[in-house]
Amino acid sequence: MTIPGRPATTPGPVPSRLASAVAGLVAAAAALATGELVAGLVRGIPSPTAAVGGAVIDLAPPGSKELVVQLFGTNDKAALLVLVTVAVLAAGAAIGTVARRSVLGAGVLILALVGVGTLASLRDPTAQFTLVTVAAALQAGVGLQALFVLLAAARPVGPEPAKVAGATVPSARAATTTRRGFVLRAGVLGVLAVAGGGIGRALLNGRADATARAGSPGGGGPSVPQAVDPAGTLPPDASFDLPGITPVVMPNDRFYRIDTALITPSVDASTWSLRVFGMVDREVRLSFAELVAMPLIERYVTISCVSNQVGGSLVGNAKWTGVRLADVLALAGVQTGATQVVPRSVDGWTAGFPTAWLHDPAHPRDAMVAVKMNDVPLPAEHGFPARLIVPGLYGYVSATKWLTELELTTLQAFDAYWVPRGWAKEAPILTQSRIDLPRDGASVVAGPVAVGGVAWAPDRGIASVELSVDGGPWQAATLATELSASTWVLWKWMWQATAGQHILEVRATDGTGAVQTAEITPPDPDGARGHHRIAVSVA
Repeated sequence: MTIPGRPATTPGPVPSRLASAVAGLVAAAAALATGELVAGLVRGIPSPTAAVGGAVIDLAPPGSKELVVQLFGTNDKAALLVLVTVAVLAAGAAIGTVARRSVLGAGVLILALVGVGTLASLRDPTAQFTLVTVAAALQAGVGLQALFVLLAAARPVGPEPAKVAGATVPSARAATTTRRGFVLRAGVLGVLAVAGGGIGRALLNGRADATARAGSPGGGGPSVPQAVDPAGTLPPDASFDLPGITPVVMPNDRFYRIDTALITPSVDASTWSLRVFGMVDREVRLSFAELVAMPLIERYVTISCVSNQVGGSLVGNAKWTGVRLADVLALAGVQTGATQVVPRSVDGWTAGFPTAWLHDPAHPRDAMVAVKMNDVPLPAEHGFPARLIVPGLYGYVSATKWLTELELTTLQAFDAYWVPRGWAKEAPILTQSRIDLPRDGASVVAGPVAVGGVAWAPDRGIASVELSVDGGPWQAATLATELSASTWVLWKWMWQATAGQHILEVRATDGTGAVQTAEITPPDPDGARGHHRIAVSVA
């Protein structure tokens, strides 16, 4: 392997360290951009950046999920993609410095860098081996060529030597020409890499939404019949007229999103199917049209992420439309020994919850395979064409998006995705409450101040909410009408605020009479505990 115009083993002028590092960085960017662009143009080729990021998530040590979500919240995916990109560019810069002395060694390192992305891509269940291999070869070729061209342009040359005190040195004009040529080439390749990578990422990000639109009834996809068991209209007293209070039904575009998919999976409803297998009497496979031909129900259900901190926003309430999970499982005939339902996503992610959760006579639960969210087809980022909604359980053990399989097995036979990473196997949503207004750190005027928020304990319901000021006696808040025991409830309390600094604290009592604990625990392994407290300044 040689730089054009120079054998790899021939001594001679070498590029500066800075120029070599820039050459390697731009070459890595070109290779990465090629991978992103090809992935955006061709189905079956995963994004190399997302594939490596997904591998990082899968191999991360226990406790890392909580830390990342705490630091970045719903921006965790963007942060990880940026980190992977920076790491690739840094590796490219290091490879460029190696190339100053060994072009062969640098070439091997570029192949290794592309190989890491290729191996990560092949872990994706949607990846096609032949296409991924061709894409890897293309990335390597672009990266190597870019590196060779830039290193050749960065080599010092002196075709017009000048005499200085009897010594021969390269002319300033030649050196300037060389630098300009290198900067021009590096700049052009860098711009092309940014443009190509940006186009590829835009295509990848837009593919899922476009596929979901095409697969919805408005785009020519299968129509979804009306629910035979509708949720009904919202009662007018389900909320309060308080500016800034959380809506009783969270709009889709404001609903929290936490999952492991760095690129939203693109699922074609016309070819999608739901497989039910394992400890069943007969394996069943349903197309989307067959699924929605079954009786549909509507339910308001609040779901929450186990990573939600006390007072956090990783919780939401929506109206879900779908088929009862019990009806789907009945088609296959669940065997007596099956104690766990294991749902799988199209990207291979798994959850798992006890079958007993579906058959508790004390708490009838309408778990469903949902196909609509707030009266519209599921948005792509929320699981189109179908996802699971299981009242009362944290999302990581139940709320599988982009659902494609339901396996019946035993609790002992299988641990779902997050269990080996230190999270609890069984995870009912804890009783929680939150102060939404005034905001933490707000300044208010002395006198009557409206305090409001939400409380939830799916599927036990909320019996009461109480407030305390500066550790004083608990005082009852007014509850809005609860939509069901599976949803959160809004509350308000009029505070006669006095001048000074104050701490407001909230707690809830659920429908079983259990009072929310004040004991503080982190989210892992089964949800954060403690009372939400805010500081308010009163003038």
